[in-house]
Amino acid sequence: MNRRYFIKSAVATAVAAGPLRSANDKILAGVIGLNGRGRALASSAAALPGVEVAYLCDVDQNVLQRAAGDFEKKFGTRPKLVSDLRRILDDGSVDVITIGTPDHWHAPATILGCMAGKDVYVEKPCSHNLREGRLMVEAARKYKRIVQHGTQNRSSATVQWLIEYVRSGNIGKVLMAKAWNVQLRRNIGHKPDGPVPAGVDYDTWIGPAAALPFNENRYHYNWHWHWNYGTGDMGNDGVHQIDMARWALGVDYPDRVSGLGRKLFFDDDQQTPDTMTITFDHRDKILMFEMRIWNPYRMEGVDNALAIYGSEGMVQIGRGYKVLDRKGNVVPVEAPGGGQGHMENFMECVRSRKTPNAEIEIGHRSTTYAHLGNIVARTGRSLQFDGASETIIGDQDANGYLRRQYRQHWSTPRNV
Repeated sequence: MNRRYFIKSAVATAVAAGPLRSANDKILAGVIGLNGRGRALASSAAALPGVEVAYLCDVDQNVLQRAAGDFEKKFGTRPKLVSDLRRILDDGSVDVITIGTPDHWHAPATILGCMAGKDVYVEKPCSHNLREGRLMVEAARKYKRIVQHGTQNRSSATVQWLIEYVRSGNIGKVLMAKAWNVQLRRNIGHKPDGPVPAGVDYDTWIGPAAALPFNENRYHYNWHWHWNYGTGDMGNDGVHQIDMARWALGVDYPDRVSGLGRKLFFDDDQQTPDTMTITFDHRDKILMFEMRIWNPYRMEGVDNALAIYGSEGMVQIGRGYKVLDRKGNVVPVEAPGGGQGHMENFMECVRSRKTPNAEIEIGHRSTTYAHLGNIVARTGRSLQFDGASETIIGDQDANGYLRRQYRQHWSTPRNV
């Protein structure tokens, strides 16, 4: 067996080993993290036939109560409300959990969910650092769980058709893909540390991350821009376009990563870059990522998208799509719309034990690109990457960013 075939076979075997479920069996879900994507996950799960949201979980009582009220208005039921995810994991009747927490909780919650026998839908990026991503894959295999990564374009009929169009030779030999994220973000300013708001279990919110004083600019959504909790916009949004670009190119890991990332515009409390230009070299193919989150000027009319370049044409996928031939003329193609939703695909695989569209190994590999790009930004150096061992060659300092230091906490992943 070659390495790629072995991985695909192992994935299929691992997820198929769990018990099959009847289409009539009700799936009970627990939704963890509700201040953002978690609310959308709760709604998309509850809207599916044969699925019941049994729990809503958030460490902020203000968020939890508001989400519960919105859910009850929409669906006419009120799930059990908890602030400790272990209450969900301890309930043997719960089949699946969805994770819409800050990035630093994605891996710990996923691993704990697998250990508790739950199938997991985890938002992107799947991990806070590369080592956590590999632990998530190992947990899914060991406990034979279905784990779906929240890169929902994998379930888009339009994107699936366009990727197959590219990989079938319609634009010739595919040599390069460029992914970009140039949406406009805001300056968050500077704010001092302050008291923890009433109703917030801040110690649990911190979880296994290093303990820092409460600061509004490191809390709701703004945690994205702080290394202790987030992965910047490359991990937040860029991973969507990177995932599609990697899919189109048919690559697993880069050999070399170079470029830059820094704050050029925002004078505020954000630690992560507002500007990035990263090149992932695969020897015979190149994947580029460009990010500017401080101006309104889109690239080719689109804020977040990718372009796939072949010897005979180009395909762009963003908020819509277009195909050009070698001379730059528009090629009239019509990709199908609709298709199965990403949550629907996940729940179907929970029943059938088939491999989901964005299985955790896929999510881990695509998220690795975001981690490597961030390491280039933080070190200011180019990297050589060994995909077999998932390590950076000849750079001890850079390798240190592949994992993190944890504080003692019940959620700290093992073997880190």
